[in-house]
Amino acid sequence: MLVEMTILIKNASYIISFNDRDEILENADLLIEGNKITAVGRNLSLNPMDNPQIIDAQGMAVLPGLVNTHHHLYQTLFRGLPEVQGMPLFYWLVNLYEFWRHIIPDAVYYGAMVGFSELLRTGCTLTTDHHYVFPRGKASSFIDTQINAAQEIGIRFHATRGSMSLGKSEGGLPPDEVVQDAETILKDSQRLIERYHDPADYSMTRLALAPCSPFSVSLDLMRESQLLARDKGVMLHTHLAETLDEEKFCLERYGRRPVELMEDVGWIGPDVWFAHAIHLSEREINLLAQSGSGVAHCPSSNMKLGSGICPTSDLVRAGAKLGIAVDGSASNDGSNMWEEVRRAYLLNHLRYKDEGLSAYETLKCATRGGADVLGRPDTGRLEAGKAADIILLDLKDVAYAGSHDPLVSIVCCGNHSFVDTTIVNGKVVVRKGQLLTQDTEEIRKKAHQVACEIVQKERSLKSF
Repeated sequence: MLVEMTILIKNASYIISFNDRDEILENADLLIEGNKITAVGRNLSLNPMDNPQIIDAQGMAVLPGLVNTHHHLYQTLFRGLPEVQGMPLFYWLVNLYEFWRHIIPDAVYYGAMVGFSELLRTGCTLTTDHHYVFPRGKASSFIDTQINAAQEIGIRFHATRGSMSLGKSEGGLPPDEVVQDAETILKDSQRLIERYHDPADYSMTRLALAPCSPFSVSLDLMRESQLLARDKGVMLHTHLAETLDEEKFCLERYGRRPVELMEDVGWIGPDVWFAHAIHLSEREINLLAQSGSGVAHCPSSNMKLGSGICPTSDLVRAGAKLGIAVDGSASNDGSNMWEEVRRAYLLNHLRYKDEGLSAYETLKCATRGGADVLGRPDTGRLEAGKAADIILLDLKDVAYAGSHDPLVSIVCCGNHSFVDTTIVNGKVVVRKGQLLTQDTEEIRKKAHQVACEIVQKERSLKSF
C-alpha cells in the first residue's frame, strides 16, 4: 500500500508545463503535497522536518502524465494472431469475434493488468477503456473487474460501459452470442455509474457510456444511452468514421454519413468523444470543433488496419479537442503511449508535410489535449492546484546525444519508451522504468496462460 507524502522534484533540466501560458521552465523544481502539485518554480525548498522524498531531476524532462483516450484492454491477450494479420477492420473484427466470445473474468483482469502495466511504464497516468464484448452466459461484472485492477495497480481510470445490441441476425456485424439486449445494457450501465463514478476533482475512477459503433448497436440504444448519460452526468464515447466500410454501411442502412447519424441521435457536444474520426468532411470537422466534441487519434491502429489518416491538423486548427490513444492492443500491438506520440507526429507530417503539427503541439495533444477530451481540467498540466500526475524522462541517455531541442528529442529520438518515473495522484508507481505496485513477471505469466487457453479453445472448435 502506497502512502501519500511530500515529493520535491529538484533541478529538472526542463519542466514542460502545458499551462495556459505554455511555459517551459529550465533548471526548475516542482513540489507535490498529497495528491496535488502545490508549487512550480526555481529554488523551492522544504523544512527537513517534513521528511520529503527528494527526486533529483538534473538532466531530465518533467511533463504531465500522458493521457490515453481510447483502448480495449482485453485485447492485450490477442496480439499477433496469424488468423487476422493484414486484414482491414471489418474482416479483422469478424474473425476476432470468434476468439472474443470465449473471454472470462480472468481474461478481463489480466488483460487489464498487462495494458495498465505497459501504459504506466510508458508514461500514461490517465487512461480510458472501451469494453463492449459481453459473451452470452458469461459473467456480467467485467467492468467491475477492470476497475478493481486499476485500483490495485494505481492508475487513474475512466472505465466505459460499452455495448453491442445489433447482432448479425438483425443486420449488424457481430455474432448474436456477443450482443446484449438494450434493457440489460442500460440496467448495468446505471448500476456501474451509481456504484463507481466519482465526478470530483482528482477522482481516480469515472464512468462513461460507450455503445460500440453504428454497425453494432441500434439507434434506439444510442438515444437511450445518451439520455441516461446526461441524466447521470457522465460522458459518451463510441467509434466513429473509422473506415470507408463504416461510411458505406451507414449510408446504405440509414441514408446518413456517420457524423450525420450522431447528430440525429443527439451524440454531439462537450460530453462526447469519438475514437478515430478519420473520414470527415470540412463541415463535420467544424461541427466537432464548434460543439466541443472530442477525438481520440489512434495512429498505430489506423496504420495497421489500413483505415486511413486522421485529419489532425485540420481538427486542431478548427479548435477541436484532440487526444492521442493506443487503441486495442490487437490492432496495434502494444499499449505504448510514447510510440503513439511518435507515430502521431510522423503520420501528421506524412499528411501535412511542412505544415504539420510541431513536436510541442503533438505532446500537448497527448497530455493536456487528452485530459480536455476526457473532461479533466484538473490534470494534463503542471501548475499549482492540478493533480500530481507527472512523468520524468532521462535525457542523459546516448539516444539523445547531439540533439539540440528537448521537445524534438522527446518525440523523435528515444530508443526505448520506458520513462524514468511515473507519478499518479501523488504516488510514485514507476521508478527507473520498473513498476512498483505489481509484479510484472507474475502478470505476464498468468496473462499469457489465460490467453493461450482461450485461443486454443477456439482453434480446437475450428478443427472439428
